[in-house]
This record gives sequence, C-alpha cells and structure tokens, in this order.
Amino acid sequence: MLPTTNSNGALASRDAARHTAGAKRYKYLRRLLHFRQMDFEFALWQMLYLFTSPQRVYRNFQYRKQTKDQWARDDPAFLVLLSIWLCVSTIGFGLVLEMGVVETLKLLLWVVFVDCIGVGLLISTIMWVVTNRYLLKQPSRNFDVEWGYAFDVHLNAFYPLLVILHFLQLFFINHLVMISSDWFLGYFVGNTLWLIAIGYYLYITFLGYNALPFLKNTVVLLYPFALLGLLYILSISLGWNFTRGLCSFYKYRVMQDRLASEIGH
Repeated sequence: MLPTTNSNGALASRDAARHTAGAKRYKYLRRLLHFRQMDFEFALWQMLYLFTSPQRVYRNFQYRKQTKDQWARDDPAFLVLLSIWLCVSTIGFGLVLEMGVVETLKLLLWVVFVDCIGVGLLISTIMWVVTNRYLLKQPSRNFDVEWGYAFDVHLNAFYPLLVILHFLQLFFINHLVMISSDWFLGYFVGNTLWLIAIGYYLYITFLGYNALPFLKNTVVLLYPFALLGLLYILSISLGWNFTRGLCSFYKYRVMQDRLASEIGH
C-alpha cells in the first residue's frame, strides 16, 4: 500500500521514519542474512531481461515506487547472484591465465572489492551527485535520485559487462588463440567484445535515469558513445589489444609479490 499522508500532504510520522534512507538501508542489509526471504527467481528474470529487454527491468522499478515508495531494490537477491557470477567468472580467469590458488584468491578479492564494489560506489556517488545537481526538472526534497537507485543502475549495467568480458572472453583467450595474439582477427574480436560490453553499460545506465520522470536532459548520458566509437576505431587501426592489457594487468596485480621475490633471488 502507498504511504499514508496527513492533511498537509506530508508523510505521517511513523511512515516517514519507515521510509528514511537509513531505514531502507537497514532493511536491505538485514535481508542479506535471510536467504529464504530473497526472490532469486525474480532476480534471474531481471538478469535475463537486462540482455533482451532492459526497459522491462526499469518498468518494474517504477512499479516498486508506486507500491513501496522507493525506487531502489529492497531485495538483495540480485546482488547475491551477481556476486556468485563474479566469483565463478574470476576463478575461470585464474584458470585460463594459469594462476595458482593463492593468486586466484587474490584476484577474486581484487575484482570483488575493488573493481565491482569500490568502483561501483564511486560511479554511483558521482552519478547521484550529478543527476541531483544538474538533471532535476524541479529541485526538491520530494523529487531526488536515491543513492540506492544509482547503485542499482550501476549493478544493472555492470552485469552484462561482466558476462561479456569475464565469461564470453574466456572461450577466446587461449583455446582459439585469437584475443591474446597480435593477429588482426585477435584484437578485432577482443576489442569488439569490449565495445559491446561498454556500450551495454552506457545504454542500460541511460535507461535507468531516463526512467525517472523528474529528470531532464538524460540524453547527455549517451554522449560517451561518440568517444567509445572513436576509441574503438583507433584501437583497431593501431593494433591495441584491450584484452591482453586486461590479462597483463590482472597478472601484475596478483603476481607482483612473486615477481619481486624472483628478482630478489
């Protein structure tokens, strides 16, 4: 049911306390400890439609606003499934790059806490500030972008990127000897996957903020596509191999201690 209001149109005191950002955050974090309360089937449905019809996912966010008076997810099932995907794909990367158990574990910690959570918190905060400061039609406390919603938009956009770069690429890096090579076909396939993955991220991010009726000029979020296209053309022309760079970066992250010890000996 929608929150009740008094004669002045404000939330009743009990409902207002229940709908504060702190209360919503506490409820979300508390549900992380209760797996039986999570709707994993619905979260899987969202993951599927983020590839086939992301507009339907954000339509559900609009329904949540109407029924629960919040845009952000109140069920952490999506985050849990995304974490499982991240762990499995990172272990796959460790196997493909022939890392040991310790190095794979270190890579997993880096990817989860830095690449996903750390970068996600940073991007979400930046988008939360930018949208509330520059894209609101009528700045007001009653109409603003929830930080939790900004984080959900990042998670939605990050999932297809994760599947493309951390899962599909694994079948090309070594077995077909394409992406990790200097052949034109190698870096063409690899860089094209990067183009698709980042393009998905930008498009789903745009859809997320475009779904909010109190924002304006959200089309500016599509402008990075021009820079992305230019960078893709340059990379193909100059023979840059983004995937080989990613693999080298991962190895440097987790194997620098071993390299330092070998140099010392």
